[in-house]
Amino acid sequence: MTNSAGTALVTGASSGIGAIYADRLARRGFDLILVARNGERLSAIADRLSAETGRKVETIAADLGSPSDLHRIEQVLKTDETITTLVNNAGFGGTAPLLDADVDKMQQMVELNVTALMRLTYAAVPGFVKRGGGSIINIASIVAIAPELLNGVYGGTKAFVLAFSQSLKHELADRNIRVQAVLPGATATEFWAIAGMPVEHLPSQIVMPAEEMVDASLVGFDQGELVTIPALEDAQLQTAYEDARQALMPNLSRSAAARRYQLK
Repeated sequence: MTNSAGTALVTGASSGIGAIYADRLARRGFDLILVARNGERLSAIADRLSAETGRKVETIAADLGSPSDLHRIEQVLKTDETITTLVNNAGFGGTAPLLDADVDKMQQMVELNVTALMRLTYAAVPGFVKRGGGSIINIASIVAIAPELLNGVYGGTKAFVLAFSQSLKHELADRNIRVQAVLPGATATEFWAIAGMPVEHLPSQIVMPAEEMVDASLVGFDQGELVTIPALEDAQLQTAYEDARQALMPNLSRSAAARRYQLK
């Protein structure tokens, strides 16, 4: 076994994007802690990766929508000093518009996509700071910047992930902590069937294989990107978007209303 790059804790690791991250990180020399609800799937992935890579792979069956299970994973992040990377991948989406959506399901989405991700990050960061560094990869979505495309609550949760990642990058700039927000477009995983629209119903030209999405995202991570949009060919579009955002910032808060809003 080669020397470890540390331990990566990956949530939602039993299938799809999370399972592929587990595979790629193991091959990069990371030991793994894999978290998901489906313990049998996790065990099968762990056995395969251990055999193929020689890495140590631990599994924890947990539902991050459950406060008690979430607390268990928080404690792992707070106490395991080998952890150097957190991949916040667990989450689910929705395609139904507001009038057709179940509000209780929407609340569950917020609790998993927002609350769990936030709490796990808060659990991990103090240890990273104490140990001199670490990495956080947050899986968002293109709906973080294009919320009109899918369910509005889902878009809102992913906008949180993007904004949270941007703030983390700013706050932790001098702490040797890498932060990346990944904004996939439509990706060929179970996500779509669970969200109510099987991937087969989408135009094939917009659906990226999950392996390609993760590999592209890791290239973006290696290049030091804060925001990675795997499908975006023209990087200048992303640069222009960020430049416009930065140009807005000094003009957003003033002591008087803009002249166009003042009473005549």
